[in-house]
Amino acid sequence: MADTYDVIILGSGPAGLTAAIYTCRANLKTLCIAGITPGGQLMITTDVENYPGFPQGVKGPELMDLMRKQAERFGTVFVDDDASGVDLTANPKKVWVGEDTYEGRALILATGAKAKYLGLPNETRLQNHGVSACSTCDGFFFKDKPVVVVGGGDTAMEEASYLAGICSAVTIVHRRDAFRASKIMQNRVLKNPKITVLWDTEIVDVLGEKKVEAVRLKDVKTGAVRDYPCSALFLAIGHKPSTDLFVGKLPLNETGYLLLEHREHGSFTKIPGVFAAGDIHDWTYRQAVTAAGWGCIAALDAERWLQAQKH
Repeated sequence: MADTYDVIILGSGPAGLTAAIYTCRANLKTLCIAGITPGGQLMITTDVENYPGFPQGVKGPELMDLMRKQAERFGTVFVDDDASGVDLTANPKKVWVGEDTYEGRALILATGAKAKYLGLPNETRLQNHGVSACSTCDGFFFKDKPVVVVGGGDTAMEEASYLAGICSAVTIVHRRDAFRASKIMQNRVLKNPKITVLWDTEIVDVLGEKKVEAVRLKDVKTGAVRDYPCSALFLAIGHKPSTDLFVGKLPLNETGYLLLEHREHGSFTKIPGVFAAGDIHDWTYRQAVTAAGWGCIAALDAERWLQAQKH
């Protein structure tokens, strides 16, 4: 017999946990399918200095633990496993976790996204020690130091421009001889005296014992390899949203992000009673605080929708 909830939330990052806090406080019976590795991207983030309310900063895992405790305090039920299937058209909606079935009158999808990495030998070891996929999260830690950005799209241009306002020098490493970014973004980068571009070059490793000290570069035309000193490596090669469960069920864009209906600028998806929050649909901002904001929006939208259904 399936358990029936007012709201089922998929994901336990800032979006999912904020949604849970709001739905529970609205007296809605809430289940959070937290995932096999609960907490989202902040679980692999050491220092978070830009989340309001923590003047001394906070460790990513600590912040997520506090959010979870807050959701549990208001009565959220947690399942620390991955959803294996969903039926979004059923009424109530169905979510499978292994052989267990759960039913929810409303669903909030907050499964997030993950940054794409290069797969370098030392990349994981030096993550949070100079290897980063978020300049606005970590750029401040490298104030007045030289950094490297890898990528050739608009995201790489934005990251480089942002870092140029903080760091002593920014080097963009791109494996081709031209960017794929928009012209206006390219021009902004190419005119910036603090930004250097290394064309036809790829990064084959990141070096350093306890922190990033250099990147190992390879010329794709000549095959020549050299070490290039820097204090950080910022990856700007895109993110992969966790939307595999929703392929063919909800509209996605060409890179897999979920598309909202933008009904009153809310969190509505194409299917009534299914809402989305955070990095699963937000490919622009990707911050913990904006994800939390989207969690609030989705919870309020779900509450009002349920009221309209007379639940």
